[in-house]
Amino acid sequence: MTAAPAEGVPHPLDLASRSLRSPTVLRILLGTQLRRLRESRHIRLEEAGNAIRASHSKISRMELGRVGFRRRDVADLLTLYGVTDESEREALLSLVAQANAPGWWHKYDDVLPSWFEAYVGLEQAASAIRCYEVQFVPGLLQTPEYAEAVVRLGHQEASDDEVERRVRLRMDRQEVLTREDPPLLWAVIDEAVLRRPVGGAKVMKAQIEHLLEMISLPRVTLQVIPFSAGGHAAAGGPFSILRFAGVGLPDVVYLEQLTSAIYLEKPEYIDRYLEVMERLCIQARPASDTERMLCQLMTEL
Repeated sequence: MTAAPAEGVPHPLDLASRSLRSPTVLRILLGTQLRRLRESRHIRLEEAGNAIRASHSKISRMELGRVGFRRRDVADLLTLYGVTDESEREALLSLVAQANAPGWWHKYDDVLPSWFEAYVGLEQAASAIRCYEVQFVPGLLQTPEYAEAVVRLGHQEASDDEVERRVRLRMDRQEVLTREDPPLLWAVIDEAVLRRPVGGAKVMKAQIEHLLEMISLPRVTLQVIPFSAGGHAAAGGPFSILRFAGVGLPDVVYLEQLTSAIYLEKPEYIDRYLEVMERLCIQARPASDTERMLCQLMTEL
């Protein structure tokens, strides 16, 4: 007898038929399904680990979607968890190859750190991306020239070829905004982002022109927090909140550091950042004022 699907978790047959772009998300969803099945049978991590000749920590990483899957391991776990229905077993087992498949971003492995790889995979599957930036234009809204200037600031010893690769990765990520079903992008930036001439006045002018084009897209919203607003809620620095509608995955908060990143998934942390984002949207100028502000800045460059 097979355990009934838990509330909020997609049935494996639904997962198998759904066109998910990101192997990262597929790994998380497959891991979530395995955890649900294990918990429904009250099986401890140690017992599950023994079934596949592995440690309990590996089972934990599998359930979090942080490692790849072997078809044999998943089959053994399904047997342990009492999943005997052949259609359900095959639906889950068919996900193994998809979840292990490299995403398009893997061709940039030479310039893509492992801690950022997960973010790119999540970004490609998100239904909504909300972000706050205090120093730079959000990556999804940068021009190639502006992106090159930002990359050179962070990688001063990089060769021209490496810089070009890093910029190309950023440009490829931006295709998510012009695909058939783009995510909602809602960005809030500090006025300093627009006042700081990254790359020089010519590059910055072209960047602001690009922002004017981007905010004309129906699913792109940009707000600016003016200097006159004083201090504000996000004193801790930039962050992004990613939402995944219809796939049973909770929101994720992404915090990037100099040489690593933090992914927050606990509901209490998510709620805190959502609260901060709402306050930032209130403190910022209305989105309807953004075009006027950008045009005014154009005259000052």
